[in-house]
Amino acid sequence: MTVRDRRPLLVSKGWIQGCALVAIFGFFVIGMLAFRTYDDGPPIPDRVESPSGELLYTADDIKHGQQIFLAAGLMEYGSVLGHGAWLGPDYTADYLRRASDSALEGMTGDDTARAKVIEDFQANRYDSGTGILVYSDAQSRAFTQLVDHYADVFGRDDTKLGLLPEVVKDRAHVHDMTSFFSWTAWMSSAHRPGLGYSYTNSWPPEPRVGNAPPANIIVWSVISLIALLGGIGLVFAAFGRWGEKIGWRGREAATLSFRAPGDVALTPAQRSTRWYFAVMVVLFGAQALLGAASEHYRADVTSFFGIDLARVLPYNLTRTWHLQLALFWVVAAFLAAGIFLVPLIARREPRGQGKLSYTLLGAVAVVVFGSLICEALSIHGKVSFGNFFASQQFTFLDLARFWQILLVIGMVVWVVILWRGLRSRLAGESMGNMPWLFFLAALTIPLVYAVGLLARPGDNFTVTEFWRFWVVHLWVEDFLELFTTVMVAYMFVLLGVVRERVGMLVIYFDIILYSAGGVIGTMHHMYFNGTPAETMALGAFFSALEVVPLTFLTVEAWSFLQLGSKQEARSATEFPHRWAVMFLVAVGFWNFLGAGVFGFLINLPIVSYYEVGTGLTANHSHGSMMGVYGMLAVAFALFCMRYMIPANKWPDRLAKISFWSLNIGLAWMVFATLLPVGILQLYKSIDSGYYEARELTYIESHANSLLEWLRMPGDIVFMVGGIAPLLWIAWLAVKYKGRGGAERPEDSTPTAASDIPAAELATVTEGAQS
Repeated sequence: MTVRDRRPLLVSKGWIQGCALVAIFGFFVIGMLAFRTYDDGPPIPDRVESPSGELLYTADDIKHGQQIFLAAGLMEYGSVLGHGAWLGPDYTADYLRRASDSALEGMTGDDTARAKVIEDFQANRYDSGTGILVYSDAQSRAFTQLVDHYADVFGRDDTKLGLLPEVVKDRAHVHDMTSFFSWTAWMSSAHRPGLGYSYTNSWPPEPRVGNAPPANIIVWSVISLIALLGGIGLVFAAFGRWGEKIGWRGREAATLSFRAPGDVALTPAQRSTRWYFAVMVVLFGAQALLGAASEHYRADVTSFFGIDLARVLPYNLTRTWHLQLALFWVVAAFLAAGIFLVPLIARREPRGQGKLSYTLLGAVAVVVFGSLICEALSIHGKVSFGNFFASQQFTFLDLARFWQILLVIGMVVWVVILWRGLRSRLAGESMGNMPWLFFLAALTIPLVYAVGLLARPGDNFTVTEFWRFWVVHLWVEDFLELFTTVMVAYMFVLLGVVRERVGMLVIYFDIILYSAGGVIGTMHHMYFNGTPAETMALGAFFSALEVVPLTFLTVEAWSFLQLGSKQEARSATEFPHRWAVMFLVAVGFWNFLGAGVFGFLINLPIVSYYEVGTGLTANHSHGSMMGVYGMLAVAFALFCMRYMIPANKWPDRLAKISFWSLNIGLAWMVFATLLPVGILQLYKSIDSGYYEARELTYIESHANSLLEWLRMPGDIVFMVGGIAPLLWIAWLAVKYKGRGGAERPEDSTPTAASDIPAAELATVTEGAQS
């Protein structure tokens, strides 16, 4: 087929050029920030010495201590530089408080002593020429004392902290881990050469060492608010002027007749996806149970209804599995939905596609369960931290290097499956049309996730955090959003609800909006982990713009619902995807609330300065991860399984119960517990101090414990009313072997094929303009 024979581009080339310019600009900027992070990040001294020349620790001790900290799963218990988990302390703030208190001991004259401690901790005695950092006498004494302190903490033989007994008992390992804490505390208090603030923008707030918000935090907080208001105003001005061209608008003149799901023939690969969705729901249920167990630790650390759970499932293990399974079950749904849509797009399926799909499912299962087992063995100390199978235990990137590489390979195989199915269709399409957008969006998923391989446990922690957040933020909040937008648009096009050109305009518009804020907005995670000051400036400004597309999508979410109801009213048959569309409406709501409002709240630099690593972060992550990607995964599952279950067996009532239970349960979780707990902890941080707000004694306080217990009814509704019905629906899809309709053999085209990609799902009759 020649280029001349291809179907022409359905939109103006200006849309493609706009997307390219925004993306190039965004990645150029974060490329420059990556260079600056390597060039101007906090140095790791070759040696740290006392004033008399006594060696306290070395660069190798710092790196080794960081690896021990991660391998023991302590980043999934407490945090460092504000990043990690929220039951234990932030070890940077913990070390800084204890070291400054130690320095004050024995000094006379309160004001003079405090001034001396501030001077000692803010002085930067690092010599870049020799690679030697010299601590003051007080800092040196504090380091020696804190090695003993942490040996007692991590060597205790009980589970009262929610950890395994003797989680780190080797004295040499404790020394190295303390060296790592000490280095992060040093970069948090010692001023950058020639500047009036530390490498972490004087975070954490600690008056004992003179840490307070510098001017740039206040200024960029104000500027980000201006960016938010201005961005929303510009988008709604554009929406008002060109709304008919850039929003979801249906075939106003069309009458649809939706094919009954039982009349739609499925290919072998499409039928194979029933197992993906079954695995998805099982993992979803396990993830929810582990989340409830993790939350119980915050209500009662020492007992799980009379059981000493921490001896088998300590907090850091339940949280590790909870986070990993959240990604796994959502990704399983995305993989399955992609495989299901390909034959509908291409109107054929090559031979062997079904077998490839089953092979991929088996490989993904091996990665999922293999990584979970290795994480448990690592936390229980059964696998040495240097082993290739030892889990890395970076938050959200906990899986061992071996499994991480296999997961990337698995996603590449998935892209190959999509390519095999789409290549004949792609050959006849302009590269800017929807089939290519679908394939290219899928291709970005393994490419961006693979960047996480640059985060290595033994590297400078500031650098590892930079690359880790490419996965946590850029992969999740930008490229999965892009693939989601393409899939949702294609679903509507295949159903005949919107024209293909309308779907393309929505995709291009969303790419511009997401890329404008989302790419550089990744930097809002890096305000206080040692990156240069311009990271905060750009991160604050562009992360404010991330809220703009979410506001737009909230308005557009009602179009989803209206389109479905209008087309149902016009069609001769019932609209078969009411509850899938309802879940998409829920995505719009939670996108705005969980990702937008709650996200912007903690992204403001001045709020983040006191809040990072506290309950409001959990509030945002639950509202956005479950509210957006969880609801999307369920929407995709219901859309696909609707064709796998015979029409007279489809449990529409269960889909309705699941919808309302998941949304009510999530809302209960957020508004009854996570939001009030987070606000109270933020108040405590500002009023009493960040160290005090992260103490276990505060977490266990009566008010917090009561709020944590109040979450239980919502969790029960979420799991029993929300997940259990999905499990039954998935079982029906498996039971009927995905044969809700007639079977279609491989390497075939559907009957009654036409030029409309939606030929198998709906028939369209154009009528007079209404």
